[in-house]
Amino acid sequence: MKCATSLITISLIIAVSNGFSPASSLLPTCYRIPQSTRCKTRANMFTGIVEEMGTVISLEERDDMTLWDGTSGKGTELTVRGNVVLDGAYLGCSICVNGVCLTATELKDDTFKVGLAPETLRRTYLGTMQKGDRVNLERASEIGGRNSGHFVQGHVDGVGTIIDRWTDEDSLFFKVKVDPNLLRYIVPKGFVAIDGTSLTVCEVDLRPEESWFTFMLVEYTQKKIVIPGKQVGGLLNIEVDVLGKYSESALAAIMPRIEELESRVKELEQKLSRYEGN
Repeated sequence: MKCATSLITISLIIAVSNGFSPASSLLPTCYRIPQSTRCKTRANMFTGIVEEMGTVISLEERDDMTLWDGTSGKGTELTVRGNVVLDGAYLGCSICVNGVCLTATELKDDTFKVGLAPETLRRTYLGTMQKGDRVNLERASEIGGRNSGHFVQGHVDGVGTIIDRWTDEDSLFFKVKVDPNLLRYIVPKGFVAIDGTSLTVCEVDLRPEESWFTFMLVEYTQKKIVIPGKQVGGLLNIEVDVLGKYSESALAAIMPRIEELESRVKELEQKLSRYEGN
């Protein structure tokens, strides 16, 4: 029983690391998921592999949004034209728009509408979108499916500003300035989601007066996402790797206990030192 529990635990850890269900090959036979039942469920998470570039049709502020109790309230509504992301879409499904997980409130043949909550407008730059702007789009991932990117929630942490861009042979590099409180979660060769695109961090400068990181786009990716069209001064939605935030939270929870134990060890060492001195 202990062996089975250990195998399950290991597989769940791997699942968290990849953002998907446990690797069936690591589970005992009695715990494995039948092949016929896999890959049929979508979850509200993404991979950072952009499926298509859509086009903003409109961004409207409305005062006739129907609330839960039947009354009307104010709200912001974004309409986007897409194609691939509408395949299998349904009212209430999640669609990632430039890195932001949004709920589809209206679906037509080639367009969909989503609401932008006040928190979304504060955390992202979606409130500045204009008709004709291009956006990265991705459907929610299938549980058990492959993940060629990383675990992306679509919960943007903040906005970064492009301060430089250059080419190196066929690669396009960007330098992005972000808030120091956000930069502490960004590490060289780590993951970061930029406008919903899963990318690898190149360099990081943690000095308060600098506070920037760089990333690069390979030739293929440059043609599949909206980032290459942005110049110095342009804005980018940034979502750091959630595993870093969870790790910090877990460490914060045990640090008081570790400090307490260290204090007791120090007291014991002092007592032992006095005892040996006598």
